[in-house]
Amino acid sequence: MTPGKELSDNNPISQDFSHVNLHQPKWPQDTYVGRAKHFFTVTNPMNLLLSGQALDEAKEIVLRHSKGSLPPGLTEDDLWKAKYRYDSAFHPDTKEKMFLIGRMSAQVPMNMTITGCMMTFYRTTPAVICWQWINQSFNAVVNYTNRSGDAPISNKRLMASYMAATTGAVGTALSLNSLVKKLPSLIGRFVPFCAVAAANCINIPMMRSNELTDGIPVTTETGERIGNSKAAANKAIVQVVFSRIGMAVPGMVIPPLFMNKWSKGPFLKKYPMMAAPVQVALVGICLVFATPLCCALFPQQSSIAVTNLEENLQKELKRRGVASEYVYFNKGL
Repeated sequence: MTPGKELSDNNPISQDFSHVNLHQPKWPQDTYVGRAKHFFTVTNPMNLLLSGQALDEAKEIVLRHSKGSLPPGLTEDDLWKAKYRYDSAFHPDTKEKMFLIGRMSAQVPMNMTITGCMMTFYRTTPAVICWQWINQSFNAVVNYTNRSGDAPISNKRLMASYMAATTGAVGTALSLNSLVKKLPSLIGRFVPFCAVAAANCINIPMMRSNELTDGIPVTTETGERIGNSKAAANKAIVQVVFSRIGMAVPGMVIPPLFMNKWSKGPFLKKYPMMAAPVQVALVGICLVFATPLCCALFPQQSSIAVTNLEENLQKELKRRGVASEYVYFNKGL
């Protein structure tokens, strides 16, 4: 049986899948290769084509596995397929179905379109403002959707972070554009990347600023929740900022090198309207690899040394008799 077929609570267990731990990825996460394989599956754009019913049935399989009531005919491959369908659409902490364009599987199609257009229409002020605004609007949705922990974010905080990131991105882009007017055209093509990098340094910390003030959940190796840690939140946000900037590098650095040369060639001179589609395609090719490979830079369930935790959490660990040197947290994406 595969995800998508009707499930019945009266079906007996056909096989013993107790050895399969769906709380962990299929591949080991203590190696970069294992994390990369995991994120190639999570960021697969084909997951966006799954219907709501298929996602709900995948969720049911995952939940029934934890209760030991799987239907007959289900293979181990079907079980892992359900797990990754579930992971692609449901938040790991809140368990809620995530907004479609905020899911990691939407990163490639959304970013290739937005980034390609940002890098094509970068010369005029209206175009810079328009595409940087669109990009930061999308980033705000992604950052909120993939936040760490289960604490709600107020509308006031959402609006403040959105406005700050948009202002930072537009201001950086316009300032740099004015500075590079007399420099070679290739230099100007890298202005959008600088603006995106600056905005990421603003948007992510501000969108997740409640984590910095209230902390994020930290757990023992067995999953026992100890409390909320601001130190863990700080580490999580730094890791995500670094990953997001790294994710943007290939798609915003490699295509300009090609486009600077091709823009002087006969094809784009004859068909200038093809510049945007060509650039979008180039960015897409880069993002297919850059997105999962940069998401994999740090473990999703990251760790922090107990000695770096707040004093009250260290005392709580001692009170519970936990002798571990590290605790763990979901870093977000």
